[in-house]
Amino acid sequence: MAGESPTDSRLMDGTPLKRSSSRAGFESPQPANHSDRPPPPKISKARACAECKRHKIRCEFRPGELSCNKCLRSGIKCVVNDFSQKFVDDDGAWKSQATATMQQLQAAVSHLLRQGGSPDLSTFAAGDIPESLSPATSHHAHRLSINRSQTYTNHHEGPGVVMDVTREHSQEPDLQGPDLVPAPMRSLYEVTKLRNLRNNPIEAPKKTLLEEDFISRGLISMHEAEELFAYFSRTMNQLLWGGIILVHRDLTSVRRASTLLSTAVLTVAALHIPNRTDTLNRCYSEYVSLVSSMALTRAHTLDDVRGLCVGAFWLSELSWKLSGHAVRIATEMGLHQSYQRLTRGHNDQYERAQLWYLLYVCDHHFSIAYGRPPVIHEDVAIRNYETFLEFPMIVPGDIRLLAQVALFMILTEAYRTFGSDTEQAMTEEDFGQLRMYNVAVDQWRLLWQPRSADSSYVRTYPSKGVVLHYHFAKFQLNSLSLRALSPSTTPVFSMDRKESANIAISSAMACLNMVLEEPDIRDAIVGVPIFTHTMVTFSAVFLLKVAINWNSAYLSINARQVRRLVERVIELMNCVSAGERHLTRHIARGLGKMIERFDSWEAAWQVGATNGATGDEVPGGANAMAQGFPPPDLIYDMVGTYGFGLDENLLDPSMANFDFLAQ
Repeated sequence: MAGESPTDSRLMDGTPLKRSSSRAGFESPQPANHSDRPPPPKISKARACAECKRHKIRCEFRPGELSCNKCLRSGIKCVVNDFSQKFVDDDGAWKSQATATMQQLQAAVSHLLRQGGSPDLSTFAAGDIPESLSPATSHHAHRLSINRSQTYTNHHEGPGVVMDVTREHSQEPDLQGPDLVPAPMRSLYEVTKLRNLRNNPIEAPKKTLLEEDFISRGLISMHEAEELFAYFSRTMNQLLWGGIILVHRDLTSVRRASTLLSTAVLTVAALHIPNRTDTLNRCYSEYVSLVSSMALTRAHTLDDVRGLCVGAFWLSELSWKLSGHAVRIATEMGLHQSYQRLTRGHNDQYERAQLWYLLYVCDHHFSIAYGRPPVIHEDVAIRNYETFLEFPMIVPGDIRLLAQVALFMILTEAYRTFGSDTEQAMTEEDFGQLRMYNVAVDQWRLLWQPRSADSSYVRTYPSKGVVLHYHFAKFQLNSLSLRALSPSTTPVFSMDRKESANIAISSAMACLNMVLEEPDIRDAIVGVPIFTHTMVTFSAVFLLKVAINWNSAYLSINARQVRRLVERVIELMNCVSAGERHLTRHIARGLGKMIERFDSWEAAWQVGATNGATGDEVPGGANAMAQGFPPPDLIYDMVGTYGFGLDENLLDPSMANFDFLAQ
């Protein structure tokens, strides 16, 4: 037949064929030499197209042409009407594509194995995983493949990350269901079923393997890790409400529960122990890396939330970010609803409700103190904390924790009443409301000090800590009486303003005296959360500023007494046993600089008084600022930035760039 390929003269096994003519151009292959064996199955190799078959004529092809002569003359498409041949062609195409895909996958796997330091692909037996491929290496290769895939997608799809809009196969919306008024976002998901519109409840937290954490990778020895864990357990963990932040009794347990929590514990411990700077660098780097990697994930545990809180309470440069992140994750996990479930008889919700109270305090430590609105509001759980204390499973640490909750409820209400605008002075009408908050704080102390029992670890710190927070709250509230005021523009104080300002001064001095004189407070000053360091720092700076800017004719303050008190605080911060980068070191250095400037002001004041200068000419009088005293960082308007406006860079500008990894 014209156009027949030379290979068409043989069967698939190479047997020569002889051809017999048939109508419509079909040919029937026959073996040329018969043998005793049965003939192979016949496979039709006819190439007659549909048009030739319809006209019942021979279908002839010219060499190199894909269309027969008939179709070429007619100018129509030549379609071979042979299903067996189409099957063979399609099968060949599929096999070619599958072979190319397998080669591509083998190349990709070989590349990943080289990147992970694993044996070559040729060493793998079918279905085997070599012992040298550890779980950590497998995890690394998995993450690497994901990163490579994302990089390829970004490169080929355009700049940025491509949003993967996927749908879930689930039941259709139940129009007769009991949940008539769900959250609006739940209704949107129910209609669209888009995964990235909601928190996927099917996703479970990844089980942490000991082989994957930074201890197993050799970044820190097991001996040192055990030492750091023991130090945190008996000191910082006991100071923070009797150990409710870390419920694990040994390092292995916390490592299995949460890599983030174990890393946070070791980082904070290394910060507090002298001569552990190198260990601190490695732990801190690992902790920051873990926090960054979990920013967009949704699989979390209660211990992960605790790991964020541990960092917030003791790592000053991360506190604000970590506390907010912890609250957001907790609400995704439904911790804000645990109290209601607990009151309905679900006792397994106790730990979750307890953690929600802890988050409330953590959030308010690093919002109200910075002059920022808190994230957690006074919901039913916060308002009914006394009901929580009636449950039989509470521990002494719960009482200490809820004492903080009760105090910050008062301070938060005051914050909402007076705001944080540093240019907004209190009016005379505001002092009536301020007196109500003072009474509330007085009642808070009377209620919670006797309820806070002593501890075998920290002795009388629980009850003495209530007194310390009492003085600081009174100081924080009443310091607002001097906000946005200047000695040059406020020559006369009203009785209410003078009373409130003097309460602020006496409360600030009481804060410092408690830290210096009470043995259990003084011994704990290193391990306490940074909010207590904030109290001490705020009180000292406030007293220095008021002593310079407001003379004794207005307020009851003795400049030399203030100076001596702050000097003693500096001595305490310098002599405590702590790491080189602990916050106490920065406090001592910053207060030392302020004392130097205070001495410059005092010397200039004495020179002016000796020369017979008038009150308006003596630094510290009504025109002190016009004379250039005190230096710019101690001018009057900086008093107004406190009250509810404490900034994290209060003492030392270098704190703004406090990076453990920089050295």
